[in-house]
Amino acid sequence: MSLVFEWDPRKARSNDRKHRVSFAEAASVFSDPMARVFPDEEHSAEESREIAIGHSTAKHLLIVSFTELKTGRIRIISARRATRVEQQDYEEHVAN
Repeated sequence: MSLVFEWDPRKARSNDRKHRVSFAEAASVFSDPMARVFPDEEHSAEESREIAIGHSTAKHLLIVSFTELKTGRIRIISARRATRVEQQDYEEHVAN
């Protein structure tokens, strides 16, 4: 079964302008076998959110904030490139 993604088009445009990462590219992180998902407890007051870190099909290491809906769809909330510190942490703890 393949994953189904959705997002708010206005939020997607805003994210693309701010971070230069499209939500379509962000969705490709979920195809990375080395991607990891962590709970986002800091932003989970109104809904359960998670953070994925992994490589997109464009070979960028991305941080993707998302929530899984009751319908099984994944709603992307935001996406950005990983910082150098996040990249180093990923390489030291996840990629090995």
